[in-house]
Amino acid sequence: MILQTDSPLDPFFAPQSIAVIGVSHNPAKLGYGIAKNLLHCGYQGAVHFVNPKGGTLFECPVYSAISDVPDPVDLAVLLIAAHLVPATLTACGERGIRAAIIASGGFREVGAEGAALEAECLHIAQDYDIRLLGPNCIGLIDTHLPLNTTFLPPPGPPPGEIAFISHSGAICAAIIDWAHGQGFGFSRIVSLGNQVDVTETDVLLPVAHDMHTKVLTLYLEGIDNGRFFIQSAQQITSHKPIIALKVGRSAAGQRAAASHTGALAGQEDAYNAAFRKAGVLRASTANEMFDWAKALAWCPLPAGENVAVLTNAGGPGVIAADALEANGLKLAELETVTTKSLHELLSAAAGLNNPVDMLASASPTQYAESLRLLLGDDNVNSVLVILPAPPMFSAVSVADEIIPIIQVSEKPVVVALMGDLLTAEAQPVFRAARIPDYPFPEQAASALAALTQYAFFKRKKLTDSLQAMDVDKTAVQTILKKHASGFLPQDSIQKILTAYAIPYPKTKLARSAQETVTSVQKVGFPVVMKIASPDIPHKSDMDGVVLGVEDVDTAVSTYNQLITRANTARPTAKILGVDIQQMVLPGQEMIAGIVQDPQFGPLLMFGSGGVEVEGLEDVAFALAPLTSEDVDYLLNSTWAGRKLSGYRNVAGVDKTAVVNLLIQLSQLALDFPQLTEIEINPLRATDNNVIALDVRIRLT
Repeated sequence: MILQTDSPLDPFFAPQSIAVIGVSHNPAKLGYGIAKNLLHCGYQGAVHFVNPKGGTLFECPVYSAISDVPDPVDLAVLLIAAHLVPATLTACGERGIRAAIIASGGFREVGAEGAALEAECLHIAQDYDIRLLGPNCIGLIDTHLPLNTTFLPPPGPPPGEIAFISHSGAICAAIIDWAHGQGFGFSRIVSLGNQVDVTETDVLLPVAHDMHTKVLTLYLEGIDNGRFFIQSAQQITSHKPIIALKVGRSAAGQRAAASHTGALAGQEDAYNAAFRKAGVLRASTANEMFDWAKALAWCPLPAGENVAVLTNAGGPGVIAADALEANGLKLAELETVTTKSLHELLSAAAGLNNPVDMLASASPTQYAESLRLLLGDDNVNSVLVILPAPPMFSAVSVADEIIPIIQVSEKPVVVALMGDLLTAEAQPVFRAARIPDYPFPEQAASALAALTQYAFFKRKKLTDSLQAMDVDKTAVQTILKKHASGFLPQDSIQKILTAYAIPYPKTKLARSAQETVTSVQKVGFPVVMKIASPDIPHKSDMDGVVLGVEDVDTAVSTYNQLITRANTARPTAKILGVDIQQMVLPGQEMIAGIVQDPQFGPLLMFGSGGVEVEGLEDVAFALAPLTSEDVDYLLNSTWAGRKLSGYRNVAGVDKTAVVNLLIQLSQLALDFPQLTEIEINPLRATDNNVIALDVRIRLT
């Protein structure tokens, strides 16, 4: 019996009956392939075929129209010419079908005409309450139901514990074929195609709820609804890992921006921040994604980052040690009792410090007993076993000895099975026992790092978003109504910062030399003088900032110099005058900024500030609203954040004030998404305060 839940996507994942529209009697046609896969995969529901030519196929009747098909139909699979799809969807809607897979191509991917056709299909689907998968997809597979709506040639994917959700049908086809030689299998495979309706985020929860799925893997070319993706992924990653391969990292995809923050905050920074917030592991390659997935599906999670390496050769042990450190893991310091027991077990020449080098003469029994000792060491959280072909024994004999120990261990063990012909027989033995093997220590170390990272995320109690202090939204709304777009003037910025309790030095705008005299008297010496222009966001680039002005005469002459410099350097710029600002005590200088990411919303940047911010690139990113984990990441992953506590002979500053400012800034961006760029550079922290020295805000 095929069980359904209350999900609107049930007809895709648990259909009681399926109609294939566009079947073919020609074995060379894709419509023939879909029909064959559905009948031969073991699907237990009713299958109906539709083609205007009628006849029979695989001894089943072929109906000339969907209206002729008997019994209720949950799911329609369409593989027909693109221009026929709208009318066919209408017929499906009138027939009461509420889910359809459009495997046909010829839509948005081919240009404007195809995009219009795709939009028409969506409109029809919405009118009839039909959910659409595709178009331009290969459909979906469930190896345990079983169900196969694709036209891919046999054999289908081997059954397993890994789900794969992909924007690319071709990637699905390649991965299915590749997996047969890699020893792992799939629970569900979903090809999304153009995502006219059902998206990667829509299918996350239904796939995660599948009892056979232990790990979700994603091939992503983008994300349709960023904040919804994060919310859905957070529900899943607390009990099942998600690994994403997000492609399209090139700089060509970054937005043009006028601020340092906008220039540095590329699209990939937003995706990284989103994945980190949701607990999603991000792989760099397809091979890496499935290396990790295999370990996460088959291994227990480690309690920490300390790894023991067991090898019969020194060189591979050194490679492993380097790879573990590169992946953020540590070589475990073995307990004295472990080292003593290893000494009694192994040759006198063996290396007993971690990595444990048993030497080339190591027997299968020595492999097994050494592994048992390492797993029993309280300082060891996981073990990497390196197995080049032993000179005097077979690799499979070693596998036979260590597999029973690994299978009862509560700590993860991965194997670097180095070689080819001499280790080939051991490979299927490990895989049949669900023990992940890798060709080199680097890949094994990377898999252990993924296990450790996910274990850390699961142990971590997710905290609620940090709450901003009292804010005055009404005051900001009033200010923004006065402006259309572009960079806001300093007086408006000052009022916005005040409304959100962001400290800002006293500032006055002088529009003339005479106003300069009045302004400096109101602000009080010493002062900083800055050219005021919405067209000159980086004032220091044209010597538009003068520090430490201490008397009226100097202030007047500085005003005249700044105006002259600005008119010379930027003759077309709109010059408002000169901002006169209170001098602030020395301290540590940082940058804090916000850009509005089109997918994920406000993306906050924090790091080392000043004019060399792009060169230093000591910055980190987090999505608003901020949690305590986000703040820890921003501070601990940048030198700007780490040095707030002091370093060498430099005293620490008010870290709490910095954190509070970041919270207020992120809340401002959440409340007013029309503020597309906000930048504080420099942001200066002293021993008892933090203050925004120079602020730019762009409104769209």
